[in-house]
Amino acid sequence: MSLESLVLDSQGFSEWIDQDRKVMRLLEQAERDGVDLAMSAATIIEVSHSDVDIARLSWLLPRIRVEPVTKESACHSAGLLKAAGLHGHEYAIDAMVAELALRLPGPVAVLTSDVDAMVELCGQRVRIIGL
Repeated sequence: MSLESLVLDSQGFSEWIDQDRKVMRLLEQAERDGVDLAMSAATIIEVSHSDVDIARLSWLLPRIRVEPVTKESACHSAGLLKAAGLHGHEYAIDAMVAELALRLPGPVAVLTSDVDAMVELCGQRVRIIGL
């Protein structure tokens, strides 16, 4: 995989919770390669709904680095939105995921279902892995 860090967005984390085969294989390879798994704390909120397997979510949380949303990271996320011409109402959490990916040691990839938004927010500095 040749990555230092892999960031999961809400769909990536949801599919890990649901034990999606493609995601499970990818994350198993990442673990073998010593890749750092990370996600924004906002992703926990985004994946939490009445149908989520809370026990599995709770079991997975210690296995991934969860980065807080700080005033500084929020301001950087807002800057990414502005630079990409996107509105925070629709893309706020995507911007937080992108901001995290852009500040981690590289090479970095984002596992996402929103490829277009991530490309707009991250440019060519982050590898985008579509789901």
